[in-house]
Amino acid sequence: MRGPLLIFLLVLLSAFKPSQQAPYALRISCGARNDVHTAPTNTLWYRDFGYSGGYFTNATRPSYISPPLTTVRYFPLSEGPENCYHIERVPHGHYSVRIFFGLLKDPTFDNEPLFDISVEGTLVYSLQSGWSNHDDEQAFVESMVFLEDGTASICFHSTGHGDPSILSIEILQVGNNAYNFGPGWGRGTILRTHKRLSCGAKQRKFDVDYSGDHWGGDRFWNAIPTFGESSDRVLTTKNSIKLSPKVPNYYPEALYQTALISTDNQPELSYTMDVDPNRNYSIWLHFAEIDPSVTGEGQRVFDILINGDNEFKEIDIVKLSGGVNSALVLNKTIPISGRSLTVTLDPVKGSHTIISAIEIFEIVNAEAKTLIDEVRALQKLKSALGLPLRFGWNGDPCVPQQHPWSGVDCQFDSTKVKWFIDGLGLDNQGLGGHLPEDISKLSHLQHVNLSQNSIKGHIPSSLGKITGLEVLDLSYNFFNGSIPESLGGLTSVRILNLNGNSLSGRVPAALGARLLHRASFNFTDNDGLCGIPGLPTCGPHLSAGAKIGIALGACVGFLLIATCLTCWWKRRQNILRTQQIAARGAPYAKARTHFSRDVQLTRHNNGHENARTAAENGPILLS
Repeated sequence: MRGPLLIFLLVLLSAFKPSQQAPYALRISCGARNDVHTAPTNTLWYRDFGYSGGYFTNATRPSYISPPLTTVRYFPLSEGPENCYHIERVPHGHYSVRIFFGLLKDPTFDNEPLFDISVEGTLVYSLQSGWSNHDDEQAFVESMVFLEDGTASICFHSTGHGDPSILSIEILQVGNNAYNFGPGWGRGTILRTHKRLSCGAKQRKFDVDYSGDHWGGDRFWNAIPTFGESSDRVLTTKNSIKLSPKVPNYYPEALYQTALISTDNQPELSYTMDVDPNRNYSIWLHFAEIDPSVTGEGQRVFDILINGDNEFKEIDIVKLSGGVNSALVLNKTIPISGRSLTVTLDPVKGSHTIISAIEIFEIVNAEAKTLIDEVRALQKLKSALGLPLRFGWNGDPCVPQQHPWSGVDCQFDSTKVKWFIDGLGLDNQGLGGHLPEDISKLSHLQHVNLSQNSIKGHIPSSLGKITGLEVLDLSYNFFNGSIPESLGGLTSVRILNLNGNSLSGRVPAALGARLLHRASFNFTDNDGLCGIPGLPTCGPHLSAGAKIGIALGACVGFLLIATCLTCWWKRRQNILRTQQIAARGAPYAKARTHFSRDVQLTRHNNGHENARTAAENGPILLS
């Protein structure tokens, strides 16, 4: 009985197990010190974290659709032109990344910030003048992007007009195949949302307001009640809509319960929107046959033209979706050379056309990133040199290509499909600190100019590992110690300026030999250098072992001398102490000496007297 009962319980539990794990969702209230919940959905916004700089202050919401948050983080140009949010521990997957812009409290037009936004190193949007006066999608930017290294990088690039200010950031996981537009789609592309329209809707809504699936990413749908005066009418239904079983777009049912339908006066429907020229756009069109006058196939058939080209011919919604009140989604990628995009529905059968929603995405080619080891090496260099805040040096040093790091030169490696650093130009920038050994990890460097700063310490020997280095200018700093022997291995070096430092010792012989190959070296204004023409002559050359032996011998000799001096000093102290004691006891010693001498003389005289008496009286007999 136990076995069948256990199996029954497992089956019962599996029936209540969610069919799919909930998507990852992270929302940040920029500038907030504490977590925030917003009405009416009680959405959780985490306190501000992950930023590279900037300040927080009170916010003014520029748009009705902006989240009801009260703070922003803004980034003054004095803090650097590039500032980023780096979010860690983001699961691998496909994400909708949405950034809402904010305004400082009581703004004026003159301080409306205009700046660029990049996601994962790719420029996705540039704010245009007047954006804060539009109560629509211009209040935010949204992109579909793959995040595969466990992090999300979102950066804001100053363009010289106002300080970038951010109201909120959302990172919402969507289906891995969401918005698959066919050839060219995948990890190498980013879809930036240009426009989403819910046709016939009276109010703009998010997916959450539509009770949409969380895997849709909580998309925003702007309401469009008409394409133009007398060109259409609104059609609605309360009937349930059969959604396509094909994932992963997860569109909400309510999206298809409203539609615009053409009128007898104008049987075709047409909508025109502004776009950026010379871009590729992914167009998604949504339909559901909710007109009760249409009950089967063949009753409504129409063509779809995009900028005058017939891209979809003889569309029968009932036939393609499987019935009435069933959703149909069509997609097409279109290159646009002009500044407008027009979608036209032209009837073929039946007198009217119908449409539920429109989505337009700009297809952006994702930028290749910089080699991660070189990025880390630059970050350590930034710290070691105490790079001023005005440099920024946040995000990726080479991308977006419109905003590389100041003082950094980049080259693209088509084999590795990565950027690398081939030059550093940081001369006369007031830098201090020291040059770290990790600079050798910038293995593609060809030009380095750090002259006219206040950099201290030794020249890293690891510089000799950068074999392609052609120009190295460290002049007019405070480098000390000797020139590393490893620099002699820089066979490609053409210019080496080490003048104006405090270097000492012999110039490596290999560097001296390079002078015969038309290399230009400058070692002047280093009082302790020697060994090549133009510098003082060095003494006999000693090997490292000999130098160590001499040093040890000097130490032993010093110890012997110190020991002898110590013994002599102690002996001298003893003699002086004895003399002092003798001087204090001299009268007593003299009297004692005289007394001893008198006793001895008395004994001597008595002996002689006794002998004479005995001789005169003869022997004495004892009885």
